[in-house]
Amino acid sequence: MSLEKRYMLFISLICISFIFTANGTLSETPKSAPSKHFVLVHGACHGAWSWFKLVPLLKSSGHNVTALDLGASGVDPRQAMDLRSISDYFQPLRHFMASLPHHERVILVGHSYGGLAISQAMEYFPDKVSVAVFISALMPGPALNISTINQEIRRRAVPELDDKYTFANGTSNAPATFTFGPLELATKLYQLSSAEDLTLATMLMRPLPLFTEADISNELRLSKQNYSSVKRVFIVLEYDLIYQKDFQLWMIKKNPPNEVKLVLSDHMVIVSHTKMLLPHLLDVAKKYG
Repeated sequence: MSLEKRYMLFISLICISFIFTANGTLSETPKSAPSKHFVLVHGACHGAWSWFKLVPLLKSSGHNVTALDLGASGVDPRQAMDLRSISDYFQPLRHFMASLPHHERVILVGHSYGGLAISQAMEYFPDKVSVAVFISALMPGPALNISTINQEIRRRAVPELDDKYTFANGTSNAPATFTFGPLELATKLYQLSSAEDLTLATMLMRPLPLFTEADISNELRLSKQNYSSVKRVFIVLEYDLIYQKDFQLWMIKKNPPNEVKLVLSDHMVIVSHTKMLLPHLLDVAKKYG
């Protein structure tokens, strides 16, 4: 068995019971219908597995939960180089949203880079989204495009540690993929997480395909009619060292949501401070769901 196949098998064994539980279509039919349906979308280099602590808490609170793998992420069988556009990366979420009954409305929750995916879903399926939650997530809008966001990220950039890039057409051209390095994970993403959670994340990282700004802009044409018709909540993470607090507040100022919440956490709040995050999500479900 090749190293690649062993790697995918390892991820599958770690995640399979979690994913079956997270996806309502694969789990046992509950005795009574859940009151709300949360759809969880992970960040860069992560997968549905990164929600493993939050899923059971939401389910035990009476809600239905679906955690998705985006393209070439988690246990998605495609490789990063198989994706030709960020549209391919977003595809699993689009397909899921399209499969929902016309009467069903979900709570979209995007973490970090996952904010881009849920933004497209808001534009394409506004009638199927009751509210979108951005957890320290990229939050473009009709008046805030990805080019402006990227410029601000570059302006605030700090030196990377051991992140890995691959190049399809030589190092003189733009990189094709990106992966967080172990030191970067420990220092900037999981600095308030347990050693066990950090170890798991380090083992399950997958490369993020990098797409051109033009490609992303083309896929994120967000309108007031669709995108802006969906209510939004932004959860600020106080000790985030990837998207630092002042950058989060900058996005909020440029693209004001309906509500802003604060959690005293590092970037990986969905792992390190799940029980602090949970009440905010339950409150969102009560107010907007």
